[in-house]
Amino acid sequence: MSQTPIELKGSNFTLSVVHINHPQPEVVLKALQEKIAQAPAFLANAPVVVNVASLNSTVDWKSMHQAISQSGLKIVGISGCKDEQLKAQVTSLGTPLLNEGKVSVQKASPASQEPLEPVQTQEEDKVFRTRIVNTPIRSGQQIYARNADLIVTSSVSAGAELVADGNIHIYGTMRGRALAGASGDTESQIFCTHLAAELVSIAGEYWIMDQIPSEFFTKAARLALREGTLAIESLN
Repeated sequence: MSQTPIELKGSNFTLSVVHINHPQPEVVLKALQEKIAQAPAFLANAPVVVNVASLNSTVDWKSMHQAISQSGLKIVGISGCKDEQLKAQVTSLGTPLLNEGKVSVQKASPASQEPLEPVQTQEEDKVFRTRIVNTPIRSGQQIYARNADLIVTSSVSAGAELVADGNIHIYGTMRGRALAGASGDTESQIFCTHLAAELVSIAGEYWIMDQIPSEFFTKAARLALREGTLAIESLN
């Protein structure tokens, strides 16, 4: 029995979103190169969505597209485009325009041992849950909690990755990567009882290991965004 030549299936992928806030391609290229140099294992040749909400039709999009590509990032789509003329520039290069959905997050209680019951929001017709993982996360594994908080009750090895659209809680040693607010929720936080991460990120803002303040390394810590910048405090 011959197999069908192609199959169309749904799937989920976690992509970083690059927000472009400057109209000059050379300035953006330099900034991207500096970011990539800080975390090459995470960003080099990474597929990304480019958010252009801060730009309008006065930008030379062809040059901007070339600058982003020159940095090594692979553009898979454009989001946040409000200017009709800019939309025309984007589509003329064959890049798809993407629509961003709003994200609501059900905050998880640290004492929770079972998944929370689904919560129906009044604002949106969506259901959000908390995902709990009780086994160690090994190097090379990725756990993604879509539209959910993520609780890991065991340790996370170096080379493993936790991704959640909401908060992330780790009750073991955290040596891998933790990316909370993956869909852009700036209210998301990361809670960890033993922080030794390769990378931590909230809504696209990130620190690599060397940027985590030394007084919090290997300690219990809580990370959140404060005025758009990562902030850390002791977890008491």
